[in-house]
Amino acid sequence: MHVPDGFIDAPISAATGVVAAAAVAVSLRGARRELDERTAPLAGLVAAFIFAVQMLNFPVAAGTSGHLLGGALAAILVGPYTGVLCVSVVLLMQGILFADGGLTALGVNITDMAVVTTVVAYAVFRGLVKVLPRRRGSITAASFVAAVLSVPAAAVAFTLIYAIGGTTDVSIGKVATAMIGVHVLIGVGEAAITALTVGAVVAVRPDLVYGARGLQQKLKLRVGDELVDVPDTAPVAAARSHRKVWITGLVTSLVLAGFVSFYASANPDGLEKVAADKGIDAKTEEHATADSPLADYGVKDVENARLSGGLAGVIGVGVTVVAGTGVFWAVRRRRTADVSPVRTSSV
Repeated sequence: MHVPDGFIDAPISAATGVVAAAAVAVSLRGARRELDERTAPLAGLVAAFIFAVQMLNFPVAAGTSGHLLGGALAAILVGPYTGVLCVSVVLLMQGILFADGGLTALGVNITDMAVVTTVVAYAVFRGLVKVLPRRRGSITAASFVAAVLSVPAAAVAFTLIYAIGGTTDVSIGKVATAMIGVHVLIGVGEAAITALTVGAVVAVRPDLVYGARGLQQKLKLRVGDELVDVPDTAPVAAARSHRKVWITGLVTSLVLAGFVSFYASANPDGLEKVAADKGIDAKTEEHATADSPLADYGVKDVENARLSGGLAGVIGVGVTVVAGTGVFWAVRRRRTADVSPVRTSSV
């Protein structure tokens, strides 16, 4: 659902840019509360994983494909504020390096794909978790439903933005029907990927999943007339398990982007298909970085298509994990500085 340059006029593009900037600023502050010793190392990996899986377009209808948006997945794994930042990092890397999503439309894309999907998904997820039984299966089920609903919500948001600032004169009713219809189908694929990923992490390290916090209660030991927490006797094992999850996630991302992506559907995604069918793309502009060495997810001057796409995917995962980790490390350091005790001198 990457909106290119030319779909939305300049005033509304600028307005959504302001909305996106405000959302990112709020998320930076909120992420300080979410990022701790468990989520901070995972956040950069989540961004890289979303980048990799977004390269895997899957068929959803005749001549149409879909791909992961990632808002639900990021929000549940690392928290809603950090989730907005994860998807925003991905969109920024895609727009600058791979000419995917217009630069003037970056505000539209962040508002639609990062903010709307994350907010809707996490609100639905938290609502379901409160009423479902406190077990791992409930986390997976809530993830599925949240992801399903987040994608058509993004389609509705795009339609509203287009109704206000669209550059072509088309029937908004027809656009809405087509966008919501195809993105309900894409939402099912999004939900399957989200639930499988969240379920896999919950199965091995539920403590690393932000949305599963509180699922496991600390063991209590009765001392006299009081119940006290049983001390954690396995910090080293937990650290090793944490590293194992991180390495497994990074290797999986590299394999998906570097190899599996070659077999992704070549059909246009939901927005591209609707745009072509309804005439939304009549005023599409060439991307500012169309001549980038990595434009269209291929390495310039590498003739072999499989090698070119694979190298571009691997580079994308590497750049995204470094950029994301850098952002979240900085936010984490800021939080640490904020909560550090202030030393006072005594006379």
